[in-house]
Amino acid sequence: KTMEDWMREECIRRGYQMVFTPHIMRRELWKISGHEGYYSQNMYPPMELDDAEYRLKPMNCPGHILIYKNSPKSYRDLPVRYAELGNVYRYERSGTMHGLLRVRGFTQDDAHIFCMPEQIVSEIEACLDFAEAVLKTFGFAEFKVELSTWDPKDRKNYVGTDEHWNIAIGSLYEVLNAKGIPFRMIPGEAAFYGPKIDIKLVDVLGRMWQLSTVQFDWNLPARFDLSYTGEDGEKHQPVMVHRALFGSVERFFGVLIEHYAGAFPMWLAPVQVGLV
Repeated sequence: KTMEDWMREECIRRGYQMVFTPHIMRRELWKISGHEGYYSQNMYPPMELDDAEYRLKPMNCPGHILIYKNSPKSYRDLPVRYAELGNVYRYERSGTMHGLLRVRGFTQDDAHIFCMPEQIVSEIEACLDFAEAVLKTFGFAEFKVELSTWDPKDRKNYVGTDEHWNIAIGSLYEVLNAKGIPFRMIPGEAAFYGPKIDIKLVDVLGRMWQLSTVQFDWNLPARFDLSYTGEDGEKHQPVMVHRALFGSVERFFGVLIEHYAGAFPMWLAPVQVGLV
């Protein structure tokens, strides 16, 4: 609760709107997003309810997209930042489960930012600043950064045009260089809809944990036909940033237990003072 309260307050302070989305959504929505084709092996089977098929959500993005689409947007409204401590469900194979660190249902501190192409660099910079604040606040001094890109020879596992992928990768590359953050490129590890920056923290025992991620996406705005009215009065398509900083609240909490061996900083400790 202390972690979640801190995250909510920080999100609101940084200009996010807190939202909630349903735990199950129509299967049609996952077909439009591409998860049905590219991610279904990690989703639970469809269920029939009343008039349609539904699936438990492995991601919050389609829900946030529908909130964006619920009202017309102008260039004056952008960027729009939605954040949610949302429960998601992923079908992890039984042999891969590991305490709090790898589970089938977890809480994601998920956010999606809808912005104009010219705002993308500043929004990614703000996400990286936020990620750094999370790690430092919770006592992690060391982390490693990876830029996960696509494999152009493996087109069947990615959506979008070469041009969009090159612009997206270039934007992330530009931000990391401008901020002087050392990173290594990991080809073929991008999400099916776009490249991402993965931040892997190092705990007190020198172990690396994948938690924070910042992802660039041209494709979902196109698939869901998102738009905003530009200064010229014409319709334009926004671009989208996906970001999660705890990643999984449960996993981050598990890593904190490992990192501090249970002896938490005073502000996080459930028992702050003991009298003998």
